Amino acid sequence: MENWQESVYSDGTAMFVSNPSPRLGETVTVSLRLYDGAPVRHVILRWLRNGLVQMAHARKVRVERGLAWYEAEMPITERRMQYQFYLVTDEAVWFYTQKGISTCMPDHSCDFVLLTDYVQPAWVKEAVFYQIFPERFCNGDPANDVQPGEYAQDGHPTIHMDWEAAPLAYEQGFCLDFFGGDLQGIRQKIPYLKELGVTALYLNPIFRAPSVHKYDCVDYFHVDPHFGGDEALAELSKALHENGMKLILDISINHTGANHRWFNRDGMFFDKSTGAYNNPGAEERDYYFFGPGNAYHAWFGNQNLPTLNYTSQALRDVVYQAQDSVLRKWLKPPYSIDGWRFDVADTFARNDDIQLSHEVWPEIRRAIREENPQAYILAEDWGDCAQYMQGDEWDSPMSYFTCGRPIRQFFGQDDHFLEHDPVLRGLPCKMTAADLKERVVQHLAKMPWAMWENQFNLFDSHDISRLHNDPAISPMAWRGAVYFQFILTGAASIYYGDEAAVDGTLGTNEGCRYPMPWGRDFTGGEQYRVCRTMAHLKHDHSALSRGGMKFLCAQGYTAAIARFTEDEAFVAVINSDDKDACIRLPLGAVGAAGLKDTDVMGEKLSWRPLDENSVELTVPAGKNYFIQCQMK
Repeated sequence: MENWQESVYSDGTAMFVSNPSPRLGETVTVSLRLYDGAPVRHVILRWLRNGLVQMAHARKVRVERGLAWYEAEMPITERRMQYQFYLVTDEAVWFYTQKGISTCMPDHSCDFVLLTDYVQPAWVKEAVFYQIFPERFCNGDPANDVQPGEYAQDGHPTIHMDWEAAPLAYEQGFCLDFFGGDLQGIRQKIPYLKELGVTALYLNPIFRAPSVHKYDCVDYFHVDPHFGGDEALAELSKALHENGMKLILDISINHTGANHRWFNRDGMFFDKSTGAYNNPGAEERDYYFFGPGNAYHAWFGNQNLPTLNYTSQALRDVVYQAQDSVLRKWLKPPYSIDGWRFDVADTFARNDDIQLSHEVWPEIRRAIREENPQAYILAEDWGDCAQYMQGDEWDSPMSYFTCGRPIRQFFGQDDHFLEHDPVLRGLPCKMTAADLKERVVQHLAKMPWAMWENQFNLFDSHDISRLHNDPAISPMAWRGAVYFQFILTGAASIYYGDEAAVDGTLGTNEGCRYPMPWGRDFTGGEQYRVCRTMAHLKHDHSALSRGGMKFLCAQGYTAAIARFTEDEAFVAVINSDDKDACIRLPLGAVGAAGLKDTDVMGEKLSWRPLDENSVELTVPAGKNYFIQCQMK
């Protein structure tokens, strides 16, 4: 049988592991499946016990939908169990890991992994997040708006903006141009969010701070009064939970604002008798990195953002360890948030010769999970962060590396990191589908499957220009990016206003933080229709929340990715080709026989059977599809 290797599949879901979260001492059954009739004489499960190789010959237990299933038992003797498969044919031994199948014996970096002490936030893999930049979403209470000239920072006064106006460039507004969005406004829009299909909110920082973005916090223990204060958060959390929705908050515990109560450089909000900057003997002095002449270390050299120093046990106590610490307070009633998103988590607790991140993150994780065992720990990292994704630190990064950055580059933008260097910017190098597949698989394959299911998939956020605002990105390409984020394992995140085709500009943070256009009817628009359709599909079909994931094709500039259970399958076809393509889809590898006549958005499909396991799909230039399969 040709192409039998394309059908080999296993993962960490309950389809293939009898207990994906086993206990020590338990024996689990591990499964693998492949085409029935494949020339495989033996399937062998290989793992390590106390460093020694163990092998079990799998037995063929059933054939369903043209796929033969093999099972073997593995005793759980260690907290982290890694395993591979050997497939023996007359000609060769094939080795199968999360990275794929090969005749080259693999190392252990991409092994399948079961964790015995990891509690997965089970709700995340089913979630459709909606990220809100609170100041720009909805003004529910104009009485709490920031007034013109109410205060000044670095000599620049606050500005009150009309909701329909465009945000000011930094050189004009200095992040002090306020539109009046608040938590009351978010609460008022819960019916809208439910109709869209949102099940969880991620809010950018809401704690007291002078700026629009509020990453320059002055008091972690209170919600900014211009957002409605602590009471407004309690009311919002209660209303969300009553509507079956989750809530996570954003915080930077890597740095504070220079006017934070603990630092208090300028006496902007607190008397200068308090705080570390003006008082060398203050308890908070050890919270920061001070040098000669009162110089201090600041994040990215920004003197308004002094870096916190986690060599201080007192700082660790007040941030996360003590029962009345910052992170614990907001996890407790009446706020009862469902997780934290940590700003600049990649630089956290790291300062040249002081490298404490892998010491402090497990402590933070333990503190959070003591308050809420199902709390989500989401971390900002734009690059390869697999080292933090092994079950004892983060649950997920902001998935720029496996989702946002590659899909933007695939549809023609410069990679976000490469565009900052003039030598690398604008190189005429078009990303292939094979490159897209490699970008995704190389990263995820280094993580336990449970972490795949936690991924926070996004392509737009408060830190990057909106994809649809780029005139070089067609509406169909934007649709393909949405399909990509919804087909990947984990949660999908819609950035507020994407569904409304909100205005914006390229190249600055201000350009992706325009006010939500409530003044016009956008619910009949194409972007709203796409987002709502995809959100409700994720709710209604377990294949898109609990299923396996497999690349079926990576040909030229067209990739096809499947999500599937034993009973259903979907395929996203992501295409950036400027001419028509014909691709072979081995649907039999996921138990499917064919495709529906139209995709989920009503696009007509042109396909024909090739053999019992594959079909040929014609993909017009620039066209993207999200397709439900016909099962065998």
